[in-house]
Amino acid sequence: MNKDRGTLFVVSGPSGAGKGTIINEYFKKYKDDKVFLSISATTRAPREGEVDGVNYYYKSQAEFEKMILEKDFLEWATFCGNYYGTPKSAVEKMLDDGIDVILEIEVQGAMKVRAMMPEGIFVFVLPPSFEELRNRIIGRNTETLDVINERLNTAKKEISQIDNYNYILLNDNVVDAVDRLNAIICAERCRLERNTNIIGEMKNDDLSFNQ
Repeated sequence: MNKDRGTLFVVSGPSGAGKGTIINEYFKKYKDDKVFLSISATTRAPREGEVDGVNYYYKSQAEFEKMILEKDFLEWATFCGNYYGTPKSAVEKMLDDGIDVILEIEVQGAMKVRAMMPEGIFVFVLPPSFEELRNRIIGRNTETLDVINERLNTAKKEISQIDNYNYILLNDNVVDAVDRLNAIICAERCRLERNTNIIGEMKNDDLSFNQ
């Protein structure tokens, strides 16, 4: 049976909203081999416990800018002084093979993807309150006060982009948020326009019975 093209799910939201945690827990719980997590490239230094090729592809500024010149990104953006980008070849191959792809990217990058691929499904992760968002960012103990304030100011601007998304994913509880993400993916997979091959086969099958 021929496969329909996979669906692109773009998951973004303010820094500290928990989008990375939700996605990691989704793959642990559902172990879905029909969805692929795209790995972004960044010039940001790895945080404790992060692994190159697993969390990000960590690049020098020169390496990243070379990839920009060679048009190797589906999107790229600068955020808090660092480059972030989505290598496009793996994403396109998976979609063409009928595999769904999740992009976990910042809002700035998500808007670039939306301009290029408006057929994607855009999911905005929200914390239960701005106060909780502030507490989560401070609780990381990984950034200076200036960076924390920059992230909070950026978050306010990002939330103003929420009307450009298809779904809101409230992260008041990680377990519930993971199930909500799965519900979004399942619902989109059931849309008629994403199942044209199987529908066509059913319509064209000879269902007559001959003894």
